[in-house]
Amino acid sequence: MKLVFSFILSFFSLALFAQNEQLAQNYFDKGDFEKARLIYEDLLKGQPSNTVYFQRVVESNQQLQQLDVAEKLLLDRYSKYKQAGLLVEIGYNYQLKKNEAEAKKKYEEAIERIGTNAGEVYSVGPAFEKHSLLDYALRSYQLAKEKEPKLNFNFQMALLYGQQGKTDQMINMFLDEAFANPQNSIIIQNRLSRFMAEDGSPEFNETLRKALLIRAQKDQDIFWNQYLSWFYVQQKEYGKAFIQEKAVYRRNQETFANIVNLAQLAVQEGDSDTAKEIYQFVLENTQDLDIRIDANYNLMKIRIAVATSKDNALIESDMKKLLDEFGINPQTLPLQLLNAHFATFNLSNPELGKQIIQDALKLNLNKYQQADLKMELADIYLFEQKFNQALLYYSQIEDELKNDAVGHQASLKAAKTSYFKGDFDWAQAQFTTLKSASTQLIANDALEYYLLINDNTVADSTRVALTQFAKADYLMYQNKVSEAKQKFSEILTQFKGNEIEAVTELRLGRIDEKLGDYNGALQRYKNILDFHKDGIYSDEALYFSACIYSEKLNDPEKAKPLFEKVIFEHQDSIYFVEARKKYRTLRGDSNL
Repeated sequence: MKLVFSFILSFFSLALFAQNEQLAQNYFDKGDFEKARLIYEDLLKGQPSNTVYFQRVVESNQQLQQLDVAEKLLLDRYSKYKQAGLLVEIGYNYQLKKNEAEAKKKYEEAIERIGTNAGEVYSVGPAFEKHSLLDYALRSYQLAKEKEPKLNFNFQMALLYGQQGKTDQMINMFLDEAFANPQNSIIIQNRLSRFMAEDGSPEFNETLRKALLIRAQKDQDIFWNQYLSWFYVQQKEYGKAFIQEKAVYRRNQETFANIVNLAQLAVQEGDSDTAKEIYQFVLENTQDLDIRIDANYNLMKIRIAVATSKDNALIESDMKKLLDEFGINPQTLPLQLLNAHFATFNLSNPELGKQIIQDALKLNLNKYQQADLKMELADIYLFEQKFNQALLYYSQIEDELKNDAVGHQASLKAAKTSYFKGDFDWAQAQFTTLKSASTQLIANDALEYYLLINDNTVADSTRVALTQFAKADYLMYQNKVSEAKQKFSEILTQFKGNEIEAVTELRLGRIDEKLGDYNGALQRYKNILDFHKDGIYSDEALYFSACIYSEKLNDPEKAKPLFEKVIFEHQDSIYFVEARKKYRTLRGDSNL
């Protein structure tokens, strides 16, 4: 019983101790230093050697301007433990007392201790860093390295150089560390990315690029080609990254993984020309079946995305050749899905599309592959205006893959199906739920339709304009671009001045972009900015206009002020992050 009682007492003592520690920290964080000091003093009595409690007592006294008390505590502590880091703390307390001479004296004493024992740097360096005494911290690490060359403080020194604004030294120190300890490369790249994207400037990016090029020229190690590839990916210059990846591959032909990943990045960012070049290189240099199927699939997908009706016959023929070559099996499922989609949405042959899907469903597939096929089948039924059949298959996927991204995608498509058929209340209920989805793209898409229905219901309870708009959207879904454009134009004429006008201009602008009429698109976006500048589509009009000027018309000077407006006037826009990246590129990074 005594043992049990002792255990219970010990347990509650520890719990109370932890509770007091949290309470003291809360007081300290809130700036109530008197209460924090009292609790920390009590905690320190129970654990006299606890460095954290001691430091909090000292800092609380310093915040309360009890500098003489803090000095006595520090001197007594140093007399007992002789820790070199305490010399820095004593010096800092003198600094707070405006006694610069004594402060400097203690700082120098701390550095001298490193000269005697390099290991002292582990308490001295961080102490200087904590008080932003950057020059002293650097001297500490430099002296420790001189005394004991095996010690490595590259990372800490790089951060200190960065805080001092010494960009060249920071970059070189980070790169030294990355090369010496490749396992730290990801951490270092994350730090450099932060400078490039958040704190950096064109000058910083240029300095980093030059540093990498110099190292790649002096040292033929593929490490620097890989680092240059990473750098160019950050700049979204995938063509230049590909040059570096080819150099790596020629000296190490074990894997295509990095090259394939680069191609996928290029596809995601819309750099189709570079993606095609990479996939062609892959096909020329590997016989790996899975890689060849994937490369051919992506090349075909790129072709279909820009195809016109006159291209369809050749694409159909080439698709057949690919499926004849690789066969109808689970490995070629992406090609089969693409073939079904092409047959339906490009050849307007949904019966063929459905037959391709039904044949594929007979294969031995996992639940995700089956879901992909059912999703495409639902899409085809939706193309045929067979709304109930489409909803049936979307619902099956939702039930089979609850709380999964694929299930959420099916939910979104089901909501759009209800929207297309004019069942706006049911669609709105689904969009309301989906705008909080964990997948950002789904959430953004759902929010767009939620706002569309909500705004045009408030403005027009009969939803006459919204019904016509949904029909035009459905024509876009069917890939009937010309008919959709005509329908949207009719809406502009019929409902001029109504709430629906701004989003209709936006849709027409996107259609003009798709058709290559960039000046027409710019005029559509200008109409939004001129007549609906306080509406919810102005950020999109600004962003899309800027993208046209920068990426299609090669006029960065007109793009920059538009990106600036997104950044400074629409910070809640889903395009804010991309606008900031593109703006910084135009400001100078694109010429690296």
